[in-house]
This record gives sequence, C-alpha cells and structure tokens, in this order.
Amino acid sequence: MDNQLGQLPGRAGMLSLSIKEKTALYAAYMPFLNNGGLFIPTARLHQMGDQVYMLLSLMEDPAKLPISGRVVWIPPSAAQGNRQQGIGVQFDDNEASVIVRNKIEGLLGNAMKANRPTHTM
Repeated sequence: MDNQLGQLPGRAGMLSLSIKEKTALYAAYMPFLNNGGLFIPTARLHQMGDQVYMLLSLMEDPAKLPISGRVVWIPPSAAQGNRQQGIGVQFDDNEASVIVRNKIEGLLGNAMKANRPTHTM
C-alpha cells in the first residue's frame, strides 16, 4: 500500500491511499464496522474521532474514489510487534461510502470469508 498523508492532530486531513493487491485490500478492509472502514498505514499522530478524507485507488482502476471517515481505532504502540503502524478509519454514513464499500467487497469476493490475519484482527 502506498500512503501519503498530510494531517495535523485534531484537524481534518487528506489521505491518498493506493491499494494495488487483493491481499493488501483484504488486510486493510474492516467489514465489521458500520459502513465499513479501512486500516490506513501511517506514522502520523491521530486522535480518536479525527475526521479524515481519502482519495482511494483500488487495484488496476485509475479512478480515485473520494471517501470520508473518522478515526475509530489506534493500535497501542506496545502491542505493535511486527504489525504495521497506522489507524482504523470508519467510513461516514453517506452515498460515497456505500459505493466504496460495494466496490471493495466486489473486489474481495470470496476472500471476505477467509480467516487470514489482517492489520486489525
């Protein structure tokens, strides 16, 4: 996953995230959240509830999908181990989220039923 971020704590920020492989999408997607969500790799500091805006590129599709959400999960640094540093972002309840969630779930297909480890679980 390529990730570029310019965000200050407590302020809205814009993320540009490109997920090029199905395995990376599976590892980042959080279907258990209402409206869906993504794990976003970042070393920047965020606070719970921070609003973030993303331009998301998925696989071979050149289109950048705009989506907004809130930080709902920040992994504890002591528990990082070999896990990637980042944040969990829950998609906002809007039409753009439905479009992105449907696209992600369509790309993942049967992989959604897998029990492989992800960045979040």
